[in-house]
Amino acid sequence: MDGYELARAMRERPELADMRLVAITGHGQESDRQLALRAGFDHHMTKPVNFSKLTTWLAAERPGAC
Repeated sequence: MDGYELARAMRERPELADMRLVAITGHGQESDRQLALRAGFDHHMTKPVNFSKLTTWLAAERPGAC
């Protein structure tokens, strides 16, 4: 199972619906970003990680979250 499959499987589980998922990868093309978002990730981030941006994303309310 790769990260895309994991994200899809997690999004299928109602108890995990509000979990925030961030893809952290070395692949930074627009097509890579779109693939990650379609798989269920909330954000796509390329390495090296910008921890300030990551912290902001993780702290923000997820769209549709209660």
